[in-house]
Amino acid sequence: MAKYQLDAGVQGESFCFDYTHYLSASCKKRWSFIDAIYGVMPIFGIVTKTPPVHSHTHQEQLKALALQVLSTQVNDETNIIRLIALAEQQGIFRFEIRLPYALEKGQLGAIQHEFGDHLSLQQHDERLSIQLTTIPEIPAA
Repeated sequence: MAKYQLDAGVQGESFCFDYTHYLSASCKKRWSFIDAIYGVMPIFGIVTKTPPVHSHTHQEQLKALALQVLSTQVNDETNIIRLIALAEQQGIFRFEIRLPYALEKGQLGAIQHEFGDHLSLQQHDERLSIQLTTIPEIPAA
């Protein structure tokens, strides 16, 4: 995963992302060929798609990008990993995800494995609390 510095204006903010809403919106979405490619190979969507110009906050940008990248075609762990990576790119290091159900230990383990110690997960029923920390940059020799 990419390494980003904390943005003082964003690191103290916290918000809740309604995952169920995005799954519902994704079901109603008309898929283009490009959207299908992004759904199968999300790295293209994460790297090449840019947030809409009218989005002013990091949260708005995350929500707009999530509509482009989250997919009902993949499992929940993959979508949550994508969402956390997008949040990190937007400088959001603490947020909650409201889920339609509590995740199982194996699902939480898969998400934790993707980010390692860089991620702290706390689950409270159908709410998943996300806390990302920065990884210190190793100076070039």
